[in-house]
Amino acid sequence: MLACAIGASVSGWATAQTVSPPAAELKPPVVVITGNPLRSADPVQPSTTLTGEGLVLRRASTLGETVDGLPGVAGTGFGPNASRPVIRGLDGDRVRLLDNGGASADASNLSFDHAPAIDPLVIERLEVLRGPAALLYGGNATGGVVNTIDNRIPRDRMAGVLGRTELRLGGAARERSGAAVLEGGQGPWAWHVDAFGRDSDDLRVPRYTPVEDGTPLEPATTVRNSAARSHGGAIGGSWIDGGKRLGLSVDDYRNTYGVTVEPDVTIRMKRERVSAAGALPLGGPLAEVTANVSSTRYQHDEVEGTGEIGTRFASRGHDARVEVVQRPAGTWRGVSGLQIEQLRFSALGEEAFVPATRTRSQALFTLQEFDAGLWFVSGGLRAERVRVSSSGDAPDATELRFGAPDARDFSPLSVSVSGRLRPAADWTVSATLGRTERAPAYYELYANGVHVATAAFERGNPDQQLERSTHAELGLRWARGAHAVSVQAHTMRFANFIALDASGATVDVTDEDGNVVPVAEYVFRGVRARLHGLEVETRWRLLDAGSRLDFTAGIDKTWTRNLDTGEPLPRTAPLRVQAGLEWMLGPWRLGTGVRHLAAQRDVPATDTATPSATLVNLWATWRQGLGSAEALWFVKLDNLTDDLAYNAVAIQTIRGLSPLAARSLSAGVRLSF
Repeated sequence: MLACAIGASVSGWATAQTVSPPAAELKPPVVVITGNPLRSADPVQPSTTLTGEGLVLRRASTLGETVDGLPGVAGTGFGPNASRPVIRGLDGDRVRLLDNGGASADASNLSFDHAPAIDPLVIERLEVLRGPAALLYGGNATGGVVNTIDNRIPRDRMAGVLGRTELRLGGAARERSGAAVLEGGQGPWAWHVDAFGRDSDDLRVPRYTPVEDGTPLEPATTVRNSAARSHGGAIGGSWIDGGKRLGLSVDDYRNTYGVTVEPDVTIRMKRERVSAAGALPLGGPLAEVTANVSSTRYQHDEVEGTGEIGTRFASRGHDARVEVVQRPAGTWRGVSGLQIEQLRFSALGEEAFVPATRTRSQALFTLQEFDAGLWFVSGGLRAERVRVSSSGDAPDATELRFGAPDARDFSPLSVSVSGRLRPAADWTVSATLGRTERAPAYYELYANGVHVATAAFERGNPDQQLERSTHAELGLRWARGAHAVSVQAHTMRFANFIALDASGATVDVTDEDGNVVPVAEYVFRGVRARLHGLEVETRWRLLDAGSRLDFTAGIDKTWTRNLDTGEPLPRTAPLRVQAGLEWMLGPWRLGTGVRHLAAQRDVPATDTATPSATLVNLWATWRQGLGSAEALWFVKLDNLTDDLAYNAVAIQTIRGLSPLAARSLSAGVRLSF
């Protein structure tokens, strides 16, 4: 999308599985990096920024859990180890996951039980764009963008050695985790080294009756097969001389975790990534050119209880992005760019339901804006060329499912215009209109097999057409001193929404015991759809005399509809109402929050309703000076009332097996020097 963000530094209150903060901490706007190459201080697209103490308090074991509960944002919640962000009712290939602005190549978009290959432990800054951001990031950002930012490729000069460490213990999964970062530099050279690790046990939950395939099991207080272990690290460096910059980083990530729907299956994941970034000042009408390049090798094995590898997923991704920034001409500024991506994907084994595929895309985009202070207008265009090819059945395949090799070409085109007006000193009105097109993903075209995570036989459609949508958004913001109120109303209409719908038929398959069983058939097909929603955030300072007392509150809701069937779209978050108090005195901060999840009864016939729940939490932090260093101590008590709650956004196969976490106490310390 064109304009990027009303940024807000967020004070996190708890892990998202229990009680997340009621709303972004509505401080004066900050410059948001994601989707904002012109670094506009106050553009249009709503966003949330997590950094510093707020990020420390929200940091969870998964990316989806970390951002769950932000306005308009939820997590897919396939147990405690695999959760991908959902923005305004859209997930999968409609939410773009970025690693320092580059593509994060993994298999998390293919299946809900595949965790994103990003661990929040070493993230320094996390930005979420709500709403289409297709102009800069393509049709895969129809719902929004989540960008994780670290300093593995330093952008600024550093003198001496800096560092930070973080240790976390406790929680409902008895987590033991830690991370360490060292950075430094001399003259034009800067370097970065980090390492992290995390161990956790099976997740403790309030006493419940697990439901598997519609059958109640014995009551339990833990989520079976949900323990995990992960570790990783990176090394990077940069040469920086004025506006000229060139840097390189190498990182490695390993994650081993249980798959709750399959009690004897463990996923063993690894990702290796090499990234480079640079910038060069220009003359004349052009101010600067920047470039980012990365190459990612990803693999995960689904290991049976016997130790044998049942299925192996592997991908190799490359992406390159070049942006040229125009020199400002009065109130007119702009940026244009080129983006190239390539992804090779393969799945081998008994649960492989897609063939080996290759996706290549090239895109040209431009973003132009006029900022006259009281009013701001931006507009832009993105043209893409996407080719998705299938290798078909392997030559030695014993079961023919994917047919002959095939390829499809698509030419998505996205356009958007947005504006902002300040009718009075404390008021801001913003609006956006746009059209987005997305090329179908490889699995939407070529899937043909049993998908264990969804308990369905999924069929793609090789004749699938572009997913096309139009969107509109209206925002209103009032801010005076420490007080602020923000309201966002949004709507999106799809002329062709690629949905996974039940066909009404069943497919006979042979299970592990050799028995033939019927499995419900689901087909990817284009339907007409509509989504609209409302997000309200407020922050009010109740006391500011020696100590400070702030009240925060928020409400968000997204309504969805499959216009062809008249039913809601699946996996939509319910109405969420949140409120909290935060007290600050010197180095101390104490807070409490309440998060109410309304019952979600607006579901399609293939799903079941989710009951309501109210979650309460407490937290406290204390800053301690240690000479030139500083320690941030924190403690959290989540789900104080030990309320049993379920995630309405999770697919039905996992929802009855994995409630949200039980009452738990966790603590940690972050040392910066």
